[in-house]
Amino acid sequence: MYQAPRGTQDVLPEDEKYWRYVEGTAAKIAEQFGYGLIRTPAFEDTSLFVRGVGESTDIVTKEMYSFEDKGGESLTLRPEGTAPVLRAYLEHGMANRSQPVRLYYLMSMYRYDRPQAGRYREFHQFGCEAIGDGAPMVDAEAILVAWRFFEALGLRDLTVQLNSIGCRACRPAYLAALVRHFTEHQMGLCHDCQRRLEINPLRLLDCKQERCQPAILSAPASVDHLCEECRVHFAETRELLEGLSLPLVPNPRLVRGLDYYTRTVFEIWPPVVGGQSSLGGGGRYDGLMEQLGGKPTPAIGFATGLERIILKLKEQGIAVPEVGKPDLYVAHLGDVASVPAFQLANEARRVGLTCVAAVGSRGLKSQMRQANNLGARFAFILGEQEVQDGTVTIRDMLESKQWQEPRQAALARVLETKG
Repeated sequence: MYQAPRGTQDVLPEDEKYWRYVEGTAAKIAEQFGYGLIRTPAFEDTSLFVRGVGESTDIVTKEMYSFEDKGGESLTLRPEGTAPVLRAYLEHGMANRSQPVRLYYLMSMYRYDRPQAGRYREFHQFGCEAIGDGAPMVDAEAILVAWRFFEALGLRDLTVQLNSIGCRACRPAYLAALVRHFTEHQMGLCHDCQRRLEINPLRLLDCKQERCQPAILSAPASVDHLCEECRVHFAETRELLEGLSLPLVPNPRLVRGLDYYTRTVFEIWPPVVGGQSSLGGGGRYDGLMEQLGGKPTPAIGFATGLERIILKLKEQGIAVPEVGKPDLYVAHLGDVASVPAFQLANEARRVGLTCVAAVGSRGLKSQMRQANNLGARFAFILGEQEVQDGTVTIRDMLESKQWQEPRQAALARVLETKG
């Protein structure tokens, strides 16, 4: 028997309400801030991610789904959204538009990762990118968009974790300090961190292994090694965020898992923080456009996983609006009424009602059970007498009342109740 591939899931109708709620809230908040929706292909040239994400990252070395197409081109299923959005910005000449260009996406991503709660090999992200302006106010706005999104969902007790990891001018000195520090603790590091010490020292701070935590906690802080320009930028960003009364937590150990980040980095954390507890995050990536062949272009963005958000909504017991319940169920008694019932259901849909029509030859009791299971507010019942009289028997499923009315008046009543 076939099953969904490991690390993927089927979203059944009873869970669809969470997806509509999260995606609808994401679109509403992003558009309130002037972000426009962008859609990019599910696969791109492999080198886009190698150059953009970073050759030494776990995504590139371990997790990408890459394949050679029939033309001999190396393609990769999209593992993250920023590099494709910047590729589109370059390809379509968006530098000629008013800057910053604000774009958001709701897209599926693919990574060969170990499946666990909230983490899948096919997963979905909401992300925002503000491209073309390096002002601290753009940083603060991007963080505010993320915060307002989680706030609108109703999630509670969250914090904004904030740090700056410097720029190309000041980061080399900081990386050298990290290497010196972790070299002294090398024997106590996990296997992955011993490898990171050689190829990507900044990622040492992101390790979740217990054995590495003492070395991480005593490591130098990036904010103590910022150049004057980065220091001022970070101070202004913090000042703007503090003025918004966000629950801001400066976190000197915070880094991000992709090589392209510079200066501001941030994450949104729930009350209990663990390996997969961060609900989302991002940061500034002022050097990425050059890596992809464009001119120097400042930019900042964030992304958040929808599966992880839905898991947190359920954990916190947050009720979301129901979807998919019909306004009306049309039942029929006998063969004489089956066609008129089918036609009445079609008429109900034409006037704007969500309607399900009974099919087959089941008895009325079975049909009413189905109407109740579907959550229909009203049921129309047509028998031979109703067909002759041009009427319909209305059953209010919520209040358990029943009466007869002409068909058009009955439709108008349901429409009025729907509002």
